[in-house]
Amino acid sequence: MDKKLGVAIHGAGGVAFAHVASWLRNPHVQIVSVSSRRRESAQRLIDEFKLDCPVRDNFDQVLADPAVDVVNISGPSQVHTPQGIAAAQAGKHILVEKPMALTMDENRALRDAVARAGVKSVVSFVLRWNPLVETLRSLLSGGAIGELLDIEVDYWHGIGTWYSGWEWAHTLKTGGSATLLAGCHALDALRFLAGREVVEVSAMSNNKKQLYEFDANVMATMKLDDGTIAKSSVLLDAELPYAFNIDLIGTQGSLRDNRIWSKQLFPGQKSWATMPTILPDSGDVHHHPFDAQINHFVDCILQDRESHCNVADAYRTHELCLAIDRSAAEGGRVVQLPLE
Repeated sequence: MDKKLGVAIHGAGGVAFAHVASWLRNPHVQIVSVSSRRRESAQRLIDEFKLDCPVRDNFDQVLADPAVDVVNISGPSQVHTPQGIAAAQAGKHILVEKPMALTMDENRALRDAVARAGVKSVVSFVLRWNPLVETLRSLLSGGAIGELLDIEVDYWHGIGTWYSGWEWAHTLKTGGSATLLAGCHALDALRFLAGREVVEVSAMSNNKKQLYEFDANVMATMKLDDGTIAKSSVLLDAELPYAFNIDLIGTQGSLRDNRIWSKQLFPGQKSWATMPTILPDSGDVHHHPFDAQINHFVDCILQDRESHCNVADAYRTHELCLAIDRSAAEGGRVVQLPLE
């Protein structure tokens, strides 16, 4: 192709630095704009990477720029939906950080706006491109552990006042919930690995440290549409190293993080075998596989195909998050999905 895709970075917090590094490594794009609600934040990002592009603090100017083909929406959670809708209506492809919505009304509105506009989208459930997750998905599809009977994915990360986004993350209005703020990664991985949808959920929660305006610790049990049972928890009060636990229990074997038990693959197996791969074992955004996600998204745009992690698919993950929050708020009442 002759013309490179023009990318606008809007939102210049910590994750934007990881995004920019990955965009710069793709040969089919160029960064043509950096903007933020704080102009000085955008300027820091430009200076860090020595970018040759304008700095802006007005999102309307970004959307009016004909050089912009893709908008990278990486501000705080409460702006993702309105900015995503505006970008789609302006005919821009969008990469939007998670959570893409904080309510079901926002969830539906963004899904419908992207569908109407016909633009390409990807939501930053970046762990779908983690090598361990990719390996587990391949083993499942190949029947390495037989039929899946139980799947459990947890997000345990003690996020406190040290977090650079604490100002907005800990409030009900702008952080939303523990499930939306962080647990959504585990729930999206659960959906992605199972390849099925959750049809009912029951959840309980607590808020032991009282750091958040919402319950910081949530555990949910679920049933999938094929009868598989599931469990997921998010623990933001946790005092332990970052942990993203994955357990896949099948009728012919099991997978626990990077350990495999499969007599189909390893006849005579007597103990767990360990797979040498990269685990999702760090909360550092620079550990996340943004290169793979962004390369995938660029290919989707250039080849005119939809991402498996587009807004329409991420709608289901956010719907699950909101169903869990609804159940927890009502003392564990069973909530049926879909919510619509």
